[in-house]
Amino acid sequence: MIIVLKPDVSQADIDHVVQRIKDHGLTPHVSAGKERTIIGVIGDERAIENLPLSIFPGVDKVMPILSPYKLVSREFKHEDTLVAVGPDRTIQIGGTRLHVMAGPCAVESLERLMTVAESVRAAGATILRGGAFKPRTSPHSFQGLGDEGLDHLIEAKKKTGLPIVTEVLDTRDVELVASKADILQIGTRNMQNFRLLIEVGQTDKPVMLKRGLSATIKEFLLSAEYIMKQGNPRVILCERGIRTFETQVRNTLDLAAVPVLKQLSHLPVIVDPSHATGKWELVAPMAKAAIAAGADGLMIEVHANPEEALCDGEESLKPPKFHAMMQELKKVAAAVGREL
Repeated sequence: MIIVLKPDVSQADIDHVVQRIKDHGLTPHVSAGKERTIIGVIGDERAIENLPLSIFPGVDKVMPILSPYKLVSREFKHEDTLVAVGPDRTIQIGGTRLHVMAGPCAVESLERLMTVAESVRAAGATILRGGAFKPRTSPHSFQGLGDEGLDHLIEAKKKTGLPIVTEVLDTRDVELVASKADILQIGTRNMQNFRLLIEVGQTDKPVMLKRGLSATIKEFLLSAEYIMKQGNPRVILCERGIRTFETQVRNTLDLAAVPVLKQLSHLPVIVDPSHATGKWELVAPMAKAAIAAGADGLMIEVHANPEEALCDGEESLKPPKFHAMMQELKKVAAAVGREL
């Protein structure tokens, strides 16, 4: 349920409601909006069905949340969530400004990473992406550099100033990755790895959650709910294509998911056209379409020499192509009232 508080509610009244909810074994989540503060109640609401919350000091009304996902829903929070990124939190994902996460699929060496990092920063990217731990379909494929890859990302961050996003695959690695990355990525294969979702939900780092290969939007949002239920509200949703019968592209990019997610949830939504299409020549047009559909940002794979890439070279843009795309994206962003 949602407890909507009065505009002039005092902190003492808020604390009183929160404590009474806790006394009954439920979990309160306070969300302060521009005009109203609301308290979401998570748990078996039968425990407080006889508690007259509506007459508590500072309470305006009590409303049920009808959707199965509570904390991520628009019912819980009407205003868009802005996810602050970086040590100074100057990057705000979800606002008027669009943000592009760009870099290689996998960190292969410090030299290669630095070449790409410097080029994407010059082109206007605001976040550096790169996989240190790589989940691969084949166990014989390159699995990433692991700890060494994380160190390379840190070095690139020091030299370029770009915050980094990288994937965490295992609960045992969450503490390590969280100590070095600015955004923790949960990949498509782990969207329903609930133990991992719980673990990243207990960190204070933003989490970028990718939609599963065959996940419905409801399942996607429920996975985000796992993270937020642990107390971490800094979740970014990422549409990266779903598996269909089509074989001309790697996956089918579900752009309709962008406005649907925006209607159902207050969380920011970004799009990964690189993994969705699997073909570099399709990345730019789908990136433009994603911005037109309302996405808050993009995740793009860039590699200086895709022919030698150890992972997903066929979908990676070369730096000059990435720069040209960024210039075109600025026009689309301006047309829909956004900035890039």
